[in-house]
Amino acid sequence: MPETREYRDDYPDKTLYIPGPTEVRADVIEAMCEPMFGHRMDRMTDLYTTIVEDTKTFLGTDNDVIILTASGTEFWEASTLNLVDDRMLVPTCGSFSERHANVAERLGKTVDRLEYAWGEAVKPDDIRAELERNDADYDVVTCVMNESSTGVRNPIEEIGDVVAEYPGTYFVVDAVSALGGDYVDIDAHDIDVIFASTQKAFAMPPGLAVCVVSDDAYERELETDSASWYGGFQRTLDYYDRKGQTHSTPAIPIMLAYRAQMKRMLDEGHEARARRHREMAEYTREWAREHFDLFPEAGYESQTVSCIANTRGIDIAATIDAVSEQYDMVFSNGYGSTLGEKTFRIGHMGEHTVESIEALTDAIEDVADL
Repeated sequence: MPETREYRDDYPDKTLYIPGPTEVRADVIEAMCEPMFGHRMDRMTDLYTTIVEDTKTFLGTDNDVIILTASGTEFWEASTLNLVDDRMLVPTCGSFSERHANVAERLGKTVDRLEYAWGEAVKPDDIRAELERNDADYDVVTCVMNESSTGVRNPIEEIGDVVAEYPGTYFVVDAVSALGGDYVDIDAHDIDVIFASTQKAFAMPPGLAVCVVSDDAYERELETDSASWYGGFQRTLDYYDRKGQTHSTPAIPIMLAYRAQMKRMLDEGHEARARRHREMAEYTREWAREHFDLFPEAGYESQTVSCIANTRGIDIAATIDAVSEQYDMVFSNGYGSTLGEKTFRIGHMGEHTVESIEALTDAIEDVADL
């Protein structure tokens, strides 16, 4: 049993530069403080249809959008249950792609892994070779868009173009830590399912999962004998078409925050928001190359989180603690035991700017005496 610890009221505020949750604007937090209303009232229909249609507009997609009270993890499970009868191809290149494969196996699916060393990116030609070698006998090919454990941004657009050449095989993308901060044309690259969590590049409180579903994926689920109950495409989308609401009670305050933030994201625009994230990423990479090095394969660096190789052998844990104590800023160590002291990570996503990222790197330089 863990030690019981009472939550206090005197914690210092810390600026978050971790790979999520990230900073949330005060007006977005304040939007959650409306009086409660019922999830079957017309007011809920107004709220839910607003955030769904605004999301479609922001992402520039004609596909359907589902917004559920959940972590993005929900759509690992749901997309597997909804689309996979037997076999799926899962390229693994870091912790989250490996976890996607583990989820599918726990659900009883046959998973063929296409394994890459951590830090390497998935290659479209390798996907094509696997599809040809197996005579396209896969229900689904998955890919993590942004491996936040290694700082790799996989070329999902090119992979989607390859998978589209194999009718009957569906393409599922985990974009949990990228969507909203890294532009992707979902429809143009035949992505059947792509999902994200609101606490990452959307810069909203945790608690909502966003999923974009193609007509083909919806029709595929209709052909299956079983599907996810909570995250079923038919169940969620048909209920939206009939009622304009979610089938189960949602986290209404977080959806109010979503409405406020999505209006801001629409004002900024998808491409402009991606450009701001790219500028932050480029600054961080330049700084990393000057003082350390980058961990991911060259040419495949993430636009929302940089994984930096600890080539100087600094004490990462001590540096994180000192920066937090002296500057009230928090960044992240490497993910898991494999990369814990070999790398550290800076999340440059959401509402951050080059100037706010520079404030962090200045603090790291000071504490680590770079």
